[in-house]
Amino acid sequence: MVNQEVELSMQKSVEASQRNFNTIRTGRANTSLLDRLTVEYYGAETPLKSLATISTPDSQTIAIQPFDLSSLALIEKAISTSDLGFTPNNDGKIIRINIPPLTEERRKQFCKLASKYAEEAKIALRNIRRDAIEKIKASEKDSDLSKDQSHDEQDSIQKLTDKYINEIEKNLSKKEGEILKV
Repeated sequence: MVNQEVELSMQKSVEASQRNFNTIRTGRANTSLLDRLTVEYYGAETPLKSLATISTPDSQTIAIQPFDLSSLALIEKAISTSDLGFTPNNDGKIIRINIPPLTEERRKQFCKLASKYAEEAKIALRNIRRDAIEKIKASEKDSDLSKDQSHDEQDSIQKLTDKYINEIEKNLSKKEGEILKV
């Protein structure tokens, strides 16, 4: 019972880390680069993807076509002021973002960012493990589990943790490969 809950929580942590990896630029245009971007629209922070259609007409361009043309300037401002480092081009109907090739220095910065996201995910996994082991020890203390059962449960929790940490490491090395690929 505990293992299923723990595994589900760990899967969610891995998925969250993958979403974070997807927001990091590689050398090509990807709509997920704008996933975290919000636009102040009628006084509320609104996700860009709920205000516009985002597409990649080619490998170096992201096109943003707002549903409401009055939000065009707001979207352009949000992109300009974000930490993404993009310069939007507004033609009155569509905003185009040209994705410049990454410099070596920028690639290294993105690799560090990916490592940071991976470390955050590993910390989340370790916290899940700690909480699960505390529950198991409490059950043992309350005499709901024998010492052997408790030990077996703790071992299986550790194996799950190792499995998901390895998955995060694989995702990290894959992302670093994408970033460093010229």
